[in-house]
Amino acid sequence: MDDIKLIEKLCNAHGASGFEDEVLLIVREYLKDVAEFKEDSMRNLYIYPKYNKGNRPVVMLDAHSDEVGFMVQAIKPDGTLRFIPIGGWNEKCLPSSKVIIRTKTGYISGVIAAQPPHLMTAEQKNAPVSYGTLFIDIGATCAEEAAEFGVEVGAPVVPQSLFEYDEKHGILQGKAFDDRMGVAALVKCIKELDKQPLSVDIVGVISSQEEVGDRGIRAAMCNVKADAAICFEGCPADDTSAPPFMVQDALHGGVMLRHMDATVICTPRFTEYARQIAQKENIKVQMAVRSGGGNNGAYIISANGGTPVIVAGIPVRYIHTFSGIAAKDDFDSVVNLGLALCKSLTASAIKGF
Repeated sequence: MDDIKLIEKLCNAHGASGFEDEVLLIVREYLKDVAEFKEDSMRNLYIYPKYNKGNRPVVMLDAHSDEVGFMVQAIKPDGTLRFIPIGGWNEKCLPSSKVIIRTKTGYISGVIAAQPPHLMTAEQKNAPVSYGTLFIDIGATCAEEAAEFGVEVGAPVVPQSLFEYDEKHGILQGKAFDDRMGVAALVKCIKELDKQPLSVDIVGVISSQEEVGDRGIRAAMCNVKADAAICFEGCPADDTSAPPFMVQDALHGGVMLRHMDATVICTPRFTEYARQIAQKENIKVQMAVRSGGGNNGAYIISANGGTPVIVAGIPVRYIHTFSGIAAKDDFDSVVNLGLALCKSLTASAIKGF
């Protein structure tokens, strides 16, 4: 399976927080020849490469499987669906967006309703968008008919977005790049490390429920005693929104190494080590300092008495919307840095972090 097909399959998978099963099936299939797996009740997937020796420091590779989505909260008398967010959304981008709703027998399409301007009052046109005024329409005309469609309270909902790859320009468009791009980078690293000279053992964690508060990784860190960790993330690109002097996560800029965000100060010595390895291997990196945001590194760094952690991010424009934009060369940079780090890390290097 080539990189684009892998990314496409992962991004098209339905996997709102708590409902990540489809993503894990793809990962299992991709790595079935080089790894063994365990899974817990939170749908964290643990990947144990067969090339591990068991007597070396453990480097954990983490990426989260879930995507931002929604959940059906109630079925209204007119057959439309009241819903609430799973993860952080910009509500202004939601009206008229197509969605996929899980039912008893599969998934069906719906649309987040937007009143046509012909039927809106001046007050409605100027009113802010809120979940109290939004609803999903599946084409039913009453609650009983919606039930016949198979929709139930608690059903997960995800964006319906067409994955596209512009090979000429190396541009990808689609949903769930946060963090299926990171998942793709992680599993490719694990496969590519087979038969490579290593001084460490590798454990992969495809963690759940990151978008609702890093919940999966909290359980995972009870089961993985890592000596160092790399978080592969899809991170908000800022090159279309920030002034030039503040752009720190641009398309075609390479790996985003994050010094800090609102939840974590990544291990400074490990971050500098990663930057030096990137320079040595001619891998493009861009250094970021964020006042907002967050990621699994916030919990990893304080788990098990302290775990050195870095964040290796793939820039994604319009993250947490129905269609992101990313660059294949940035994905390649993240994979190459992950490989270079795993091959260079030693017990003494990790102790220096």
